This record gives sequence, C-alpha cells and structure tokens, in this order.
Amino acid sequence: MRAYLTAIGLLLAIFGAIGGYLIIRFSALAAMDFSPPPVTVAAAEARRETWSGYLEAVGTIKARRGVELSAEGSGEVAAIHFESGDRVEKGALLAVLNDQMERASRDNRRAALKLAEILHERNSKLLEQASISQTRYDQSSADLAQARAALKEAEAQLDRKRIRAPFAGVIGIRRVEVGDYASPGAVIATLQDASELEIDFTLPARYAPRLKQGLAVQVRVDAFPERRFAAEIAALDARVDPATRNLSLRARMLETGGLLPGMFASMRVETDDARPVATVPETAVTYSLQGNVVYLVREREAGGLTAEARVVEVGEVRDGRAAVLSGIEGGEQVVTAGQNKLYRGVQIVIDESVRF
Repeated sequence: MRAYLTAIGLLLAIFGAIGGYLIIRFSALAAMDFSPPPVTVAAAEARRETWSGYLEAVGTIKARRGVELSAEGSGEVAAIHFESGDRVEKGALLAVLNDQMERASRDNRRAALKLAEILHERNSKLLEQASISQTRYDQSSADLAQARAALKEAEAQLDRKRIRAPFAGVIGIRRVEVGDYASPGAVIATLQDASELEIDFTLPARYAPRLKQGLAVQVRVDAFPERRFAAEIAALDARVDPATRNLSLRARMLETGGLLPGMFASMRVETDDARPVATVPETAVTYSLQGNVVYLVREREAGGLTAEARVVEVGEVRDGRAAVLSGIEGGEQVVTAGQNKLYRGVQIVIDESVRF
C-alpha cells in the first residue's frame, strides 16, 4: 500500500512539474509580439506649383545664313583657295573655273574702251574748233558709252567663273578638286554661319490662339541629352497650310554652343495658360491598368506611421515630377520608394538614405 501511494505521489510531482513548465512557456509566448517588423520606405512632400502649358513639336536646326556654294557658269576647276572646315570672311575667293576666254574678252573690251576714250576726247576738241559736226561728236559719245558697257559685261562674265563667300562662316567638306568639270549649279561646298541658328517647325492650326512671337521654347537634341537649349518664337506664318492644316513657325536659338545646322530637335513651346497643380516625384506614382496609385503617409491609431493607397489622376511629367490632377493636395507626404513592400495596415519607417 505504501509503495502504491509513493508511486502516485511521484506521478503527481512529475505531472505537476510538466504542467508548471507548460504554463510558464505559454505565458512567455503570449507576452511575445508576433506582428511583422516595420517596412522602411522613402517619402517626400507633395508640392503645390504653377505650371505653364506647353506644346510639343519637332524640327531641324538650320543656320540663319547657310548656303550651298555652286558655280554660276560651267568649266574646269582651275584653282581652289580653301580647305574643308576653313573659316572664311565675306567676299573671300574660294574657287576659280577656267576663265581664259573671259579674260581675253575683258582685255579686248578694255582696249576698245581705251580707243573710244581717245576718239571721244579728240572729237571734243574738234567740236570746240567747229571742225566736226555735232552728229559726229554724238556718235563718239555713244561709242564711248557702248565700250564702257561692253567692258562691264566682260567683267561680269569673268566674275561668273569665280566663286566667293557671300558671308562669313565655316566651309564644309569640299566636293570638287582641281581639274574637275563643274556644271552650272554644281555644289562646290556648303557655307554655314553657326553663330545664328533657328528652327522651322509646324503645329496644328487649332493651337493658333495660344501662339505668338516671343514665347519661350526649350530645345533638346540627341547630341546633348542632358541639356536644354533656350529659344523663342520669332515668327508665325501668315496662313495655315490648307493641305495639312498646320501652322508654320520659326524659333530663334538664344544659345548655340555645340549645336550644328541639320541636327534633329525636339521642342517644347511654353504657352501663357499657367495653372496650379499638385506635384510629386515621378517615382511616387505606381502605374497599373486598374489605375494610378500614390501611397500617402498617415499616423496609426496604435502609434507610428502607416501607408494608405490612394487612386489619383496623373497629368504630365516634367523634370522628374508628375502633376496630380486629383486625389491629393499639396503638403501631403507620399511614399517615393519601397511601394512594392506595402500592404493594408503596414507599419512604416521613413529613411531618406535608403535607396531601392
């Protein structure tokens, strides 16, 4: 009997120890916090800004003064007085075609003019002495005028064999060599004055009321993707093209550093119809087929911060900031990085130094 009671006492002691351990263990587990850790995000404030309207267009940069130099006459290229890429002054002699016949004709006209001058001077003295008639004197005067005109014609024919720079600029790659035959209109080289550049472009006629001289234009080219070149509208065409219903415009470049005629340019014409908008960093907007979402930073009831998803209407994007037309107001704080880790009721921690 005593052994039986001893066994029961041992069992009660063992089960009591096990029960006490389990109670202590479950009490510790109940005191532990199994909620997920806070999510680290970056955030920024939505700003209230005034954005001017703009119109986009494309065009080709050209020199205000740029020509293709060509021969007015025809003949063999006798001399070239420039190298590709040279800078030349206005009136500089660039090329000479074979002009032997023209020079001979000029010399002949000079001799004829000299003779006409001598005869006219002699007849003038004889007329004073009444030794010749007025008719003969008038004939010598006409011969002198005719000789002068003939010399000018010969000099003009000779000048057609010479190609000169119509203005100062930079010569392009020359396309002829000495000995080549140049026909009328054949291009010798291009001449560009890159100190003054402009862009011709078109916009639909429906935008005509928003356009006027002096509007600012931002120009971008592929050669300098990070730069924005300033320009302004210099002229609007007097009519709309009836075939395309487009209005032609010309913009004058206000800065030309590094630009070359012929470059393709994308343009943004800033109009005067400014409007207030709320803007956020472009990275704050999550784009999806269901709608565009921005996560707003909010206070939690239990303390700390949380992120609340808000469907918004997004407008244009400028310089890394998106215009939000509806859904948020200026001054609200939005999540700009880490949105892929957010969910309903999440606790967040803002750390601007973290990059995702």
